[in-house]
Amino acid sequence: MTDRPLIRLNPGADRRVKAGHPWAFSNEVAMTPALRALPPGTVVRLEGDDGVRHGAWHFNPHSLIAARRLDADPAAPCDAGWFRAKLAACLALRDRLFDAPFYRLVHAEADGLPGLVIDRYGDAVALQANTAGMDRAIPDILAALRDLLAPRVVVARNDSAVRRLEGLEEGVAPLHGTDGTATVEEAGLSFPVDLLGGQKTGWFFDQRPNRALVARMAAGRTVLDAFCHLGGFGLAAARAGAREVTLLDRSEHALDLATQAAAGAGLAGRITPLKAEALEHLERMAASGRRFEVVVADPPAFAKTRKDIPAALRGYAKLARLAASVTAPGGILFIASCSHHVGVPDFVEAVAWGVHRARREARILATTGAGPDHPVHPALPESAYLKGQLLALD
Repeated sequence: MTDRPLIRLNPGADRRVKAGHPWAFSNEVAMTPALRALPPGTVVRLEGDDGVRHGAWHFNPHSLIAARRLDADPAAPCDAGWFRAKLAACLALRDRLFDAPFYRLVHAEADGLPGLVIDRYGDAVALQANTAGMDRAIPDILAALRDLLAPRVVVARNDSAVRRLEGLEEGVAPLHGTDGTATVEEAGLSFPVDLLGGQKTGWFFDQRPNRALVARMAAGRTVLDAFCHLGGFGLAAARAGAREVTLLDRSEHALDLATQAAAGAGLAGRITPLKAEALEHLERMAASGRRFEVVVADPPAFAKTRKDIPAALRGYAKLARLAASVTAPGGILFIASCSHHVGVPDFVEAVAWGVHRARREARILATTGAGPDHPVHPALPESAYLKGQLLALD
């Protein structure tokens, strides 16, 4: 691989890379006309201006994140066999973590596959390639998946807005097989998942430990699961003995799937689906005096970019105020953020301010993150995107 293009970092611009950071930004790279002409997603060798070799990287001359680390060996083949070995290592780790094949198989940079997300639903797989390099590598990734898992279907959920930053088109399509339906099993429940028409990659595996945490608090109580998607929090609470569960979401399709899951588990009698915009309906509930003993507020990301952070923090404070307002005295509130641009301290402060504005006293029982199938890269705090707070409200 000595003919692989060589990318050099600018003088003094190698500090982060030497410290193990898996990205090199465009202003850190000594750009030349030849480099700018390279096709996005080209595998390159990266070196410092001092000649120190930093391995093999995906390169996109048109992206702010110009290079993403693949391998410490600059001559690593980064071919189908290389991807198979990487995916096999991811599979071996998940098999140690879980007893059943329902999990995030690949979590991007933290698993050494930058920009790649793969979720596994038994014999069905959802794949999201968010960088030009991973998009070009889809045939090799698909070959590795077929070899390792023999899946019935593999769906590309390449509809994330971050693909635009890499100059990529968005779209959803099956890569292997045609039936995009799947099932996820968690905590003794089975949920139907629509890999072609659902949100993101179909199911939010990241909240698995938080769903279990909330369920332990729900026996005999009334529960509101706001922004419920497929009802993961609410149905887990119902199975744990919740008396009544309201599922609130704006998506009728998601509520239909949640209702199917409830019926299959014999929980339909304790589940009430409610189609509405969650924030607007929380306002109405608060004004009408409606209260629940356990409240979950798990919204989509409020901050898509860094410039959205101030508005997002105002949004989380408002959500905390409304969610606290519909939580009964002595009740439990779980509130979450999946905005990786919003850090834990700022999120905690926004939640505290919102709860205070609701004139409620609170005790923080836990500050949480994602499950272990969403590992965190030690040099990339952005990969710890999920944060949640469990609070007891007086």
